[in-house]
Amino acid sequence: MKAPLATMPREQIAELPILALVSRYRRGIENIDRRVFDLDERKIDQAFLPDAGVGQWPVRVLVGHLADAELAYVHRFRRAAAEESPVLAVWDENAFIDSNLYGHVHEGYADDPEADEGRVMHALGGHLAVIHTLRQWTGHWLMTLSEDQWERKAMHPERGPQTIRTMVAGAAWHLEHHARFLTLKLDRMLGPAAECDEEDSGGCCGGTKSKGQSQGQGKGGCCGG
Repeated sequence: MKAPLATMPREQIAELPILALVSRYRRGIENIDRRVFDLDERKIDQAFLPDAGVGQWPVRVLVGHLADAELAYVHRFRRAAAEESPVLAVWDENAFIDSNLYGHVHEGYADDPEADEGRVMHALGGHLAVIHTLRQWTGHWLMTLSEDQWERKAMHPERGPQTIRTMVAGAAWHLEHHARFLTLKLDRMLGPAAECDEEDSGGCCGGTKSKGQSQGQGKGGCCGG
């Protein structure tokens, strides 16, 4: 995995040439810190106080929110391309959380994994696969649009007219923004990330690993487990 993209304001992302904008959008999944797969269930559901400075949402909520956002963004792009100034719906992200759509509120954890066999967990891999697949599919489609189509608009109830270009830039920024908070959470729970030493990891680390892993205390090579 390549190094995460440097954070850039959405207005600057929108000014990128089309090819660079689509490339940045498609590469979004590369911002997700692979150490997320090193978390146990308790850490995945760990919430944080405001003064922690890492965002309050548990990792399970953050990753689930990113997947839901991708679904919404892609539908908006395609409506703007196909319909004449469609009016977009605004979705309440807090209602999704309060309704426990992400499964972060549950009865507890079993020390024996087999004892908890009946409870369905919301695996993070599925959410991340949705993000990656939608971005690859949509990225290819975006490259088929003409310059005029990129300027087609949809009406956002709160932000006003939005072109496909500004919406794609917003989607790119949104994932990068939340990915930064994900990394901050992982640093707090696992220790600061260190650059992967390919000689120690066998070259399959994915870019970062926790301090303990960099000292040979990890899972035997692959940081993703």
